[in-house]
Amino acid sequence: MPLPIQHDRKAHRFHTEVDGAHCVLDYSLAGTVMTITHTGVPPEVGGRGIASALVQAAMEAARAEGWQVVPACSYAAAWVQRHPEYHDLLG
Repeated sequence: MPLPIQHDRKAHRFHTEVDGAHCVLDYSLAGTVMTITHTGVPPEVGGRGIASALVQAAMEAARAEGWQVVPACSYAAAWVQRHPEYHDLLG
């Protein structure tokens, strides 16, 4: 079952809650460049693909908006390397 990931455009954040734990991906936006700065999933819900789902949601939003992406967070950078279908978004 897909996670219900929300995009808070004002806060520049994607977020979801899993078993009461708040999971986030933060980004900054300069013009049409989204820089992913942090992906956070509490250890008690780790290992379930939540961080991956957050990064994918951010990448899909960037594609829909026509943004370039800079994966400054180490998790997002590693994720993008494993998903070449998103390499065209790298800025």
